[in-house]
Amino acid sequence: MRFQVLGCSGSIGDHYKTTSFLIDDDILLDAGSGLGTLALDSLRKIDHVFLSHSHLDHIALLPMLVDATLSLRDKPIVVRGIEPTLETLSEHIFNWKVYPDFRKIFSMDHAAVKFEVLEPGTPVAIDSRSLTAIPVEHSVPTVGYHLSGGTGSLVVATDMTVSEGFWPIVNAIDDLRYLLIETAFQNSRLNICKDAGHLCPSLLGEELRKLERAVEIFIVHTKPSAKKQIQKEISALDSTFEIRMLADGDVLEF
Repeated sequence: MRFQVLGCSGSIGDHYKTTSFLIDDDILLDAGSGLGTLALDSLRKIDHVFLSHSHLDHIALLPMLVDATLSLRDKPIVVRGIEPTLETLSEHIFNWKVYPDFRKIFSMDHAAVKFEVLEPGTPVAIDSRSLTAIPVEHSVPTVGYHLSGGTGSLVVATDMTVSEGFWPIVNAIDDLRYLLIETAFQNSRLNICKDAGHLCPSLLGEELRKLERAVEIFIVHTKPSAKKQIQKEISALDSTFEIRMLADGDVLEF
């Protein structure tokens, strides 16, 4: 399985792009500004979109993906997310005011897009791959994802803060190989982390003490303005894990 990082930054600037991951060539995990790096031929191959939550840095290019490929596809793009996420998209994005409701726009004999509600803990199988939503704590209802079906599995939690219910689920994954976890702000912004539902290095260190698996850890969703300081503070953590920064353009294969 191929997991391509189109964008993994917590904001934009200096060529950084917000969260979007391409699984093989047909599954998209979040639709931030990183999605804009793909050529049209690659965009048209995306059949499935899984959303972590409704914040703009994770859904900004979803409407444009549907728009760009509308006349090139013979079936709808299936957008999956937990119910609050899809409700927000319906009310605030696909509402004819911000963007058309592509569920009601037909190309040939099918709608351009359809929504499917995800139930956390229930795997969704797509060919030989499986994605399972894992609830995490954030400022809005949010999930991470467990991706399996290769020679191991991966968990990604792009936006989260201290999440007690997350770790027992992660620790129960026998073939877990990669953990992608956010660290949005530096330690001096601990107050913002608590208000906005994010992690800083000190909180990350506390969370990783709950991890019982020997896995490769990659940091995502750092703010570009603080990236060097965040990396310095993570390097100073008293942790048994090797922790690396994920970058736009990276590829993980498993």
